[in-house]
Amino acid sequence: MKITVIGAGAMGSLYGAKLSASPKNEVVLLDIWKEHVDAINACGLLLEEGGEPVRYGNLSASTDASLAGHADFAIIFVKSTVTKQAVLGNIGAFGPKTTAITLQNGLGNIDLISEVVGRENVLAGTTAQGAMVLGPGKVRHSGHGRTVIGELDGTKTTRIETVHEMLSEAGFETTISDNVVGLVWDKLLVNAGINALVGITGLFNGELLGYPELLEILELAVLEGKKVAESEGVKLGFPDPVSHALEVCAATAETKASMLQDVLNHRKTEIDMINGAIVRIGGRNGVETPVNRSLTNLIKFIEKHGMNFIEKHGEQIWKNE
Repeated sequence: MKITVIGAGAMGSLYGAKLSASPKNEVVLLDIWKEHVDAINACGLLLEEGGEPVRYGNLSASTDASLAGHADFAIIFVKSTVTKQAVLGNIGAFGPKTTAITLQNGLGNIDLISEVVGRENVLAGTTAQGAMVLGPGKVRHSGHGRTVIGELDGTKTTRIETVHEMLSEAGFETTISDNVVGLVWDKLLVNAGINALVGITGLFNGELLGYPELLEILELAVLEGKKVAESEGVKLGFPDPVSHALEVCAATAETKASMLQDVLNHRKTEIDMINGAIVRIGGRNGVETPVNRSLTNLIKFIEKHGMNFIEKHGEQIWKNE
């Protein structure tokens, strides 16, 4: 099985490493981070699991998709802000029989990928795994949770069963769903409750549980998202999405969420595809979303000015007083 992972950040590297452990799989990681690619090709990928480093050497990495050849499955793990750009930029990995799998955060990825490779060639899903990049060629597996996958039309096909077997053999707890759109919204609501808050506060996921004032904001953001999902006619997989978000907080307690990593590294976040998407769709459907709008605007402010701006401004106010 030839598996290409597009986007070898924390999650892409985690999945690529675990999938490469099977002798049945040939795994290639595609990424624009040359130092990371070079480190993997030179020494394999070092994955820290439970505090113990495990080196995965049965995989390769490249910045050039044309060198990788056509994949049986292309798993897409890039930021949702660059989904279409990444698929087009790595089109060399896609042949007439390649199936694209998106396990990304946010809304809109299915449609963006379908525009390039055709909707019939796309599978979708979500994952509650957690991972952090420690440096070139080094990643920490920081949280465990289910991976759920499905055909877009909800049917159970041979290829979805193949993907289920492939991920399960790699050690990922995986289930098949007939409601993949609901799955994407389930994950969206989790991210809407957690990601912006950790990006603003600098807390790890599990640390949110210790602050009642932040949990109130989390609950309000998730409940707004639930109303927006209902306005779209989406059937959620979790009747109580707030409890589900809290469970994910606990399960990924030591995870530094991707939005916090982006903030700390002065990168553009996925806020427009998460809380921002709830605001846009809510506005279209007449659903008020003041909490998600506030979280979106706060993250956008931090994107523009950085946490250092806030700290320096606060210091200046203190001195003036």
